[in-house]
Amino acid sequence: MSRYPIDKIIQILGEGRLPGSSVASVCRKYGITQATYYRWKKKYGGMGADEARRLKVLEEENMRLKRLLAEKELELQVLRGHLSRILCKCIYSFFCV
Repeated sequence: MSRYPIDKIIQILGEGRLPGSSVASVCRKYGITQATYYRWKKKYGGMGADEARRLKVLEEENMRLKRLLAEKELELQVLRGHLSRILCKCIYSFFCV
């Protein structure tokens, strides 16, 4: 989680593109590493603030859906385990009684 909101990240990236400013000076100004700057540039470069916000919302929704899917798969696995035990008991009682 970034301590900077999306709008600020876009602003920082814009400052880094200005003529006469270096990436190193922008990074020092905001207390970020150059790796962070370039990671942000890779992710948000060329986007406007609205597009970047939309991307963040979609990423959060995607994470929520992945978590939900994992929970449902776990529930399904538990139900399959219960079903197999029940079937084994039924088969055993049918053939052994």
